[in-house]
Amino acid sequence: MSVTRDFAVATFVVHRGRVLLLHHAKLSKWLPPGGHIEPHELPDEAAVREVREEAGIDVRLVGERALPVDDPRQLIIPRGVQVETIAPGHEHIDLVYFAVPVGDTRLTRNREALDIGWFTRDELEALPLTREIRLWTEKALAELGAG
Repeated sequence: MSVTRDFAVATFVVHRGRVLLLHHAKLSKWLPPGGHIEPHELPDEAAVREVREEAGIDVRLVGERALPVDDPRQLIIPRGVQVETIAPGHEHIDLVYFAVPVGDTRLTRNREALDIGWFTRDELEALPLTREIRLWTEKALAELGAG
């Protein structure tokens, strides 16, 4: 069977010891903001855009750039790259980013989400998260928890 693949982003945003998650309506799961990288869009741009579209806030990606040069342009190195099965024969190559809010942190959910919020470690424990999402939220909080 041949497999089709799309590049996608997922952005774990941390603010004051809380992680931003949304309850995805179609997938019925708690997830970070994310989605497909559009044609001619850089992964960094997609990560920021998806948070703005799905949560209504602006963010700054956190991470390293490989070289301290302006040319060629250096992008933020994702915190992870993973391959996720979306449906039989279709996968996403997920570039996983960490970010912090810039400006207003009041959330607005779009039609893709049933619920949205900032969650502390204790509140995350009560959510029915997948093992993968639980591990990513723990990693994000460990790195940016005071952010």
